Amino acid sequence: MATILDKNATQANPVPGIGLQPPVREVKPAPDRFKNLLGKYKVWRSDACVKCGKCEEICPRGVHVRPDGYADFLTGLDWRCTAEQCKENGTYCVDHCPQKALRIELSPMYKSLGDYRWTADLIMSTWHMASTGEVPDGELEYKTGNSGGGFDKIDFRFPADGPRTNPDEISTALELNKRGDNRPSVVIDIPIYGGGMSFGSVSPHTILSKARAAVAWNTFSCTGEGGYIERLLPYKDHMITQVATGLFGVREETIQMAPIVEFKYAQGAKPGLGGHLLGDKNTPAVAAMREAVAGTPLFSPFPFHSVYSVEDHKKHVDWIKHINPHALVSVKVSTPIDVDMVAVGSFYAGTHIVHLDGSYGGTGAAPEIAKKNIAMPIEYAIPKVSRFLQEEGIRDQVTLIVSGGLRTAYDMAKAIALGADGVVIGTSEMVAMGCIRCGKCESGRGCTRGIATTDPEMVAKMTIEWGAQRLINMLFAWRTQLVDILSRFGMRDVKELRGRTDLLSHQDYE
Repeated sequence: MATILDKNATQANPVPGIGLQPPVREVKPAPDRFKNLLGKYKVWRSDACVKCGKCEEICPRGVHVRPDGYADFLTGLDWRCTAEQCKENGTYCVDHCPQKALRIELSPMYKSLGDYRWTADLIMSTWHMASTGEVPDGELEYKTGNSGGGFDKIDFRFPADGPRTNPDEISTALELNKRGDNRPSVVIDIPIYGGGMSFGSVSPHTILSKARAAVAWNTFSCTGEGGYIERLLPYKDHMITQVATGLFGVREETIQMAPIVEFKYAQGAKPGLGGHLLGDKNTPAVAAMREAVAGTPLFSPFPFHSVYSVEDHKKHVDWIKHINPHALVSVKVSTPIDVDMVAVGSFYAGTHIVHLDGSYGGTGAAPEIAKKNIAMPIEYAIPKVSRFLQEEGIRDQVTLIVSGGLRTAYDMAKAIALGADGVVIGTSEMVAMGCIRCGKCESGRGCTRGIATTDPEMVAKMTIEWGAQRLINMLFAWRTQLVDILSRFGMRDVKELRGRTDLLSHQDYE
């Protein structure tokens, strides 16, 4: 059944299910699960320290702490340190230490974390937002990475002055059905929903954390292609069920209760390759859901061998519409050079949502050779498709949702300014839940954080309540940033940002 909530609601509708309370959209502290928190700096204290407390007195971040009952002992909460900022404002503890007993340097973990796209700063700033619900106010660069291309090269042209819109008057709601047909008008409170993560590829706690956060924010999460686990039933009004080429776990009863059904024709991180679940992730529970043999590797072929034309695609869409008269239909495609023609054909086949998935998305299980060399980067695909839909006269009847390497709220806003209506995120959700980007997602026990795993011992490393709260907090921080961007442009609705390429600049050309 479709879900429509007031955009200013603070709590979602009650979740169906015995004894379940609806997740509340409220920022609460959700600190890291692990004892030794990772930070940007390491504070070294030599034996010359006399415990005078000068560092404790001067530090604005509470890095230096004297535990209760230990008058002659000082310890450091290194992860709070913002050394360069302290140098600028005159509160650098190293300079103020009378014994010269302090030394601060970049943490070895910070230097080893991340890559050019997902820098250590981006990972740690996402952790900060997930922990506190606040945008980092220190040194962490939370807007862009260091890839040398893509969204990292695109900037907003903010006006130097001018009236700013009151943030309380700004709407970030997005309507997903623009066809004007007899199907429900589904409205989500933020132009974001969670990407498909299959049962088997990630832990059930990860899946359920995403579902609870979707309920709290009146948006959606997606089952992925691994089937609809029973524990998701209480969140069914906020779940997209996916039909992929392997047809794993596809059942008419789950399609009949889904507000949105998504056909996954291709994935931007591995177009033309299909999916591959290794045998050690195919546990008895996963095998039962997928109607397969436990311990065997499972492949999703490419493509649907029943779809080779728009007419074949329309048969798929008609099948879903016949089974579920209330469902919206979404089509997820990768971004080949003719993706604009694919989008138009999909609209005329009867879909409501065209979901473009560009390269650089996917988890650590996606082959690097595919991510970097096959599909079109999403920042090229968005304006190409949006412009073609406009020329066809159908742009306002299509909801264009995009994904593929979107890491930050600024990436989301840039995608909308390029022509998208909203975005789908996946890796950002995993990072919010503690992912360190080690790239071992394909292994049954490879995920040290218990996120992309099916091993019961590893799954137990994360609780559903903690994971959901981390996602709720991160989405709150993302919405705060989106509202700030809209306010600086004097806009009152996120729809005003769509297609405003005139508000963007590219560092290579200006």
